Amino acid sequence: MGGATVLVVEDEALLRWSVAERLREAGYTVLEAGTASAALDQARNAGPDLILLDQGLPDGRGVDLIAPLRELDPDAVLIMLTADARVETAVAAMRAGAHDYLGKPVNFEQLRLVVRKAAEAVVLKRRVRALKAGQAAPYTFDSIIGDSPAMRRVKQLLARVARSPSSTVLITGPSGTGKDLAAKVLHYCGPRADRPFMNITCSALPETLLESELFGHEKGAFTDARQGRKGLLEQAEGGTVFLDEIGEMSPALQAKLLRFLEEKTFRRVGGNTDIKSDVRIIAATNRNLPEAIAAHQFREDLYYRLNVITIDLPPLRERAGDIPLLVYHYIGHFCREFAKPPGEISAEALQLLQACAWPGNVRELRNVVERAVLLSDRHTLEPEDFQALAPQGPIEGGIRLPPGGIHFEELERDLVKQALARAGGNQTRAADLLGMNRDQIRYRIEKFGIGDRQHGSGDR
Repeated sequence: MGGATVLVVEDEALLRWSVAERLREAGYTVLEAGTASAALDQARNAGPDLILLDQGLPDGRGVDLIAPLRELDPDAVLIMLTADARVETAVAAMRAGAHDYLGKPVNFEQLRLVVRKAAEAVVLKRRVRALKAGQAAPYTFDSIIGDSPAMRRVKQLLARVARSPSSTVLITGPSGTGKDLAAKVLHYCGPRADRPFMNITCSALPETLLESELFGHEKGAFTDARQGRKGLLEQAEGGTVFLDEIGEMSPALQAKLLRFLEEKTFRRVGGNTDIKSDVRIIAATNRNLPEAIAAHQFREDLYYRLNVITIDLPPLRERAGDIPLLVYHYIGHFCREFAKPPGEISAEALQLLQACAWPGNVRELRNVVERAVLLSDRHTLEPEDFQALAPQGPIEGGIRLPPGGIHFEELERDLVKQALARAGGNQTRAADLLGMNRDQIRYRIEKFGIGDRQHGSGDR
């Protein structure tokens, strides 16, 4: 395959020249080295795709170079050249990591064929690696937006858990908090990152189909099973299987999943052979599993087997301080996606977003910002761009005192912020919403440090 770079490592100058010329004629870029040390230098500096490696070199054996060359580039293909035709020599080279083995004198037709196939193999390996790197790129610890104490704790726990290749993980939290993102970060930031990440939503399929998707099936296991099929547990060998909404899985399937977690073996639907699989299981749910256990809807033994490590994602209302970070992140993201110039958001609009309850959590906030960026013609988003939103108001019949009490000044400060956001920063209108006059609300703005810097000092 023309375009690949081949390093020819051969101490006989005439043979090295002959091989190099034949390969150049075939369209390859060719580098040359006559010693082991020169070969390492060329590999380190040029990064060849293929290396033709002579066994006998003035400063060492070619087979001893295989390990350091593969350490420099695991994708590079090594082909041994040697006059030693013994089988044990070939076996030793292959065990050390050589891709193929050619004897001397060199048969140039055979050489071209072997090099062409090896070049195709290495190009494919590099494409697969690049594709996997592209898939993994969005899923780093930085992709989890938030600097609140709660999210710092979550990210610290994710970092520790990601380093473990085998621990089962349970991710809990309300819908929309980013459980799927956390699962992908665990996979792509861990030692299994170069293996598959497979996911399935347990509530999306009927029981029989979900079982087949997870465990696979044998030919004839059910109507239309015309051939055997691997399930996710086989397809993800060495990687991760993410079971979203695990709380909706049927009791029968829960028992089969428990067996797999305990024994690392399973049987396909309609099969009678145990199959081993090394995968990490990450499960997620927005249900209260202890309550589901009490209601006989979830197996207690499965819960304890899943609950090796639990990562609880807080709702957005418990980390409102992260809202500005999330908003600016999504504005930037959607401006790029919609090919718009970088946008901004006014202090009044940001106050409005911070005052909302966000029952749909981060997912809801993301959708709201996406809609505003898409529909607005302004460079700076204003409260009018979020007309469908309304801050959380008092409960009908008045504000109820929580059982554990409340910090009154925090409540007062929050209400002043909400009123200012609802009024678009206009202090007179905000005062009217709270049954105050303008001097009273100004006093509280200064008292709580909300400040004229954010909302302006006049009625606009």
